[in-house]
Amino acid sequence: MLFESTRMKLRKMTNEDTELYHKWRNDIEVIRSTYLSLDMYHMDETKEFVTRILESPTGKSYIMVEKENETPIGIISLVNIDYKNRNAECIIDIGEKEYWGKGYGSEGLKLLLDLAFYEMNLHRVALKVFSFNDRAIRLYKKIGFQEEGISRQSLFRNGKWHDIIHMGILQDEYFEQNQ
Repeated sequence: MLFESTRMKLRKMTNEDTELYHKWRNDIEVIRSTYLSLDMYHMDETKEFVTRILESPTGKSYIMVEKENETPIGIISLVNIDYKNRNAECIIDIGEKEYWGKGYGSEGLKLLLDLAFYEMNLHRVALKVFSFNDRAIRLYKKIGFQEEGISRQSLFRNGKWHDIIHMGILQDEYFEQNQ
């Protein structure tokens, strides 16, 4: 079923999610491996950001909800949707750390890709991942994403330079992988 797997469902993000999202985007452990900047945000900045997300004609954002306890555990989005060329970029953050490493990211990403490829008929979905995020890279490759390029030494984190890896998956590759 669209938007639902065995353990998780996706629901459209709303303004009521602002406080929860604010907590996640200000947790250094959460944003360390997914955000370019490690800035802390004021609630007004988060409200403005969420409003922009919800009003964007080129984005779709969903809260990942663990079904058993109805617990919101993270956010997953399609951004920069190009309807003419049938491309988008995806972003995923699991904000509740007790759900890390338990397969929820994989389930959420598959639900989003089902939406992108089966319902929206997108041709390509891309993402960016920091080179030190080995767990995410393994997940993306397992789902079928391929490395498409590298922005060398584009991120300075913990006193060292790191690459940003660009990955993508095509609709027919996803269909073939999920037959």
